[in-house]
Amino acid sequence: MGRALMIQGAGSNVGKSLMVAGLCRAARRRGLSVAPFKPQNMSNNAAVTADGGEIGRAQALQALACGLEPHTDMNPVLLKPESETGAQVVVQGQRLTTVRARDYAALKSALLTPVLESFNRLRAAHDLVIVEGAGSPAEVNLRAGDIANMGFARAADVPVVLVGDIDRGGVIAQIVGTRAVLDQGDAAQIAGFVINKFRGDPGLFDDGYRLIADRTGWRGFGVLPWFAEANRLPAEDALDLPRSGGAGPLRIVCLVLSRIANFDDLDPLKAEPAVSLTMLRAGEAVPGDIDLVILPGSKSTRGDLGFLRAQGWDIDIAAHVRRGGHVLGICGGYQMLGHRVRDPEGIEGAPGETEGLGLLDIETEMVPDKRLTRTRAIHAASGASMSGYEIHIGRSDGPARARPFAFVDGQPEGAMSADGRIIGSYLHGMFADDGFRAAFLAGFGASSTLGYGADIEGVLDRLADHIDAHLDLGGLLALAR
Repeated sequence: MGRALMIQGAGSNVGKSLMVAGLCRAARRRGLSVAPFKPQNMSNNAAVTADGGEIGRAQALQALACGLEPHTDMNPVLLKPESETGAQVVVQGQRLTTVRARDYAALKSALLTPVLESFNRLRAAHDLVIVEGAGSPAEVNLRAGDIANMGFARAADVPVVLVGDIDRGGVIAQIVGTRAVLDQGDAAQIAGFVINKFRGDPGLFDDGYRLIADRTGWRGFGVLPWFAEANRLPAEDALDLPRSGGAGPLRIVCLVLSRIANFDDLDPLKAEPAVSLTMLRAGEAVPGDIDLVILPGSKSTRGDLGFLRAQGWDIDIAAHVRRGGHVLGICGGYQMLGHRVRDPEGIEGAPGETEGLGLLDIETEMVPDKRLTRTRAIHAASGASMSGYEIHIGRSDGPARARPFAFVDGQPEGAMSADGRIIGSYLHGMFADDGFRAAFLAGFGASSTLGYGADIEGVLDRLADHIDAHLDLGGLLALAR
């Protein structure tokens, strides 16, 4: 069995996912066969795996850092919020159920078994498994039945390194306070700490670093300066989405829906020099001078149709179309473009139907069977081949399907309006394909100069260099057992 090391955070969004990705790439460059693992994740940004399931997007990026195909064992429990109080529960890649937050606690104890099964399979196949926690072990009110942090670490006997975020302030209290609220058994599982996201001269924090070590009894493994290229890697949390990217002449707006899903679809466009991409937030109007509006994926299509109308975006989009503008709907956004969305079984919420935007002559019905597949397609307008993936539960049909966006195995996919300005597709990840992205942008008179995959690989290499230069990497890897 291979060795394992767990990275937990002194709070949410302290940089755990990025640190694990960098550690994975650094360990791989030292000749180790390494794999990522996150027992429980909560995210609507998912990736489709080679074995036909889904995992959190962060684990897919970490798999890339390891030189591996994403696999469902890398994230055996994925929670996908569908409302403020409920989430879909995905276990080893497949949808198990939808539960309210208050009922999930009763389910957790049964999920430890598949979590440990997946973890042990990874350990058997690799020299090293680097585990990412979720949230913070300081949330001791959630400790009973925990499978995400200390509950997992102790069940699998994996040593823990705690990461604190100095950029948000109060990092001494983050780490020392975590030590204060943990019971002795959990505290003993922690072998050390790392300070993350430091700006300026790290020497200015020497006294604080020593204070943390003295108060906790834990070993410090270094202070990691701010990594400026972090925003070029796919984000897992919608709160991390940048407001804009690029300053090119092609002006694109993406609507940040309340349950936005798989939003890394937009990352390659954000990185294109010819594109100016704005992520439009609640309360902001769609500008009148843009070329393309993108309706992204959503974990709650009918709920987000209501959200969209509450912002007045339906009126803005109608005006944009009257001015000759273009609209692209991806997955849930595609469903919104039709006449109506029906959910007779209440799969995404209360049973019923919701009127769509009426821009495409289609209708959608939610069905229990989720489609999870990687896809190769041919873009109908340009003939360019593209790769992507599908992850949805709805089925859409109607006269507009006679004008497909693409072809998959010779069969039509998606739909377009008669004038070609309104497009809908179930294909996620299409813009990561350099050839298709170049063809799509050319349709707007813009050129592509980006090799997206190579760009991401370069950022991961520089992240590994960054970690190797500033942390005691040898000491961290020696902790694994």
